[in-house]
Amino acid sequence: MGIQTELETATLLAAASTSILSTAVRPELVMERGQGMYLWDTDGKRYLDFVGGWAVTCLGHSPAVIQEALAQQSAALVLSSPSFYNKPMIQFAKLLTDITGYDRAFFTSSGAEANEGAIKLARKHGSIHLNGAFEIITTINGFHGRTLATMSATGKKQWEPLFAPKIPGFKHVPLNDLDACLAAINPNTCAIMLELVQGEGGVHEAEVEYVQQLRKICDDSGIMLIFDEIQTGFGRTGKLFAYEHYGVQADVMTLGKGIGGGFPLSAMLTTEAFNIFDVGDQGGTYTGQPLAMAVGLAVVNELIRLELPHHAEQQGRYIIERLHQIKDKYNLKHIRGKGLLLAFDLPKPVGAELVAACLQAGLLINTPNSLTIRLMPPLVVSATDIDVMFDLLCDALDGIFRT
Repeated sequence: MGIQTELETATLLAAASTSILSTAVRPELVMERGQGMYLWDTDGKRYLDFVGGWAVTCLGHSPAVIQEALAQQSAALVLSSPSFYNKPMIQFAKLLTDITGYDRAFFTSSGAEANEGAIKLARKHGSIHLNGAFEIITTINGFHGRTLATMSATGKKQWEPLFAPKIPGFKHVPLNDLDACLAAINPNTCAIMLELVQGEGGVHEAEVEYVQQLRKICDDSGIMLIFDEIQTGFGRTGKLFAYEHYGVQADVMTLGKGIGGGFPLSAMLTTEAFNIFDVGDQGGTYTGQPLAMAVGLAVVNELIRLELPHHAEQQGRYIIERLHQIKDKYNLKHIRGKGLLLAFDLPKPVGAELVAACLQAGLLINTPNSLTIRLMPPLVVSATDIDVMFDLLCDALDGIFRT
């Protein structure tokens, strides 16, 4: 690392400290480029990425298919306005409905927006078909976004006092507690909304029987069932979509993160029975914009071509196998997850310390809470990458737990 590089990084960090709104604690480095499984900062240091932009970069960093899609589409049409159809919008909607079994797609730019759309659709359903019902049941430790409505839907205890008053109409119940869900249902209930694997909550899976019972409850009562697959969709859990593990399809499914491989893109899919928005009920400036549609089309086609859901299932099994090999040495607990959405618990609350040690060593991992480490690498991860990750992880664990 040269003096000029050090000066550039210092200048950038100084500018960041005075110009960027303080919403996150970030390390004193600046990421500059990425390729495949790796990121590089402005000092030239390389990082093996087992966070993947929070389960976003499914094809790795800067894949050729995204570069090509952006170049070709930007040369043709970037934006026409949501008032018009565009060719990649139609093509991408057709692809998504073909591979999911849903009938209609609505496109947005972030997972929170997709979930906002689902919340609005649920309340529209309640107003039309359930005598004005408006309440939505969600799960404790579930995560649905950072808008006011999706924060209200999110079951994070620490968020309860933030930005009061919250949007009313959400009830939070424990995941996999069917009795609690039944007790929460009342004449005002219009929907049940959940992640099939709670990502930000620490990688906790919904049980098969629980999800199947929720489907029956919704069918019997006319309540809408919503699956938030923002984090679990597009191969992350070893299936193209997590609902395939359950043999249950929701009425509405929301998608994000991996859908664009790093480009801002999300979607809400619905069956024809819930195609109930009136003109003007929902919209957005960037809804179905051609650039995002072209990227999404390229990413999803590539993910299918490379059979990455199956690859994720195989590599996830290998990571779990390796974790079990070291669990006794480091007293690791509750190794869990599906595909490449995995987690384990530490014997003491040193998650942030471990993340920092790994960062110093050139490895990116995530700690959703002080006891839990979450692994969600790009779906293109290889066994060699995994072996390198374990070398770095074990070195960091040795340093923390050395007596």
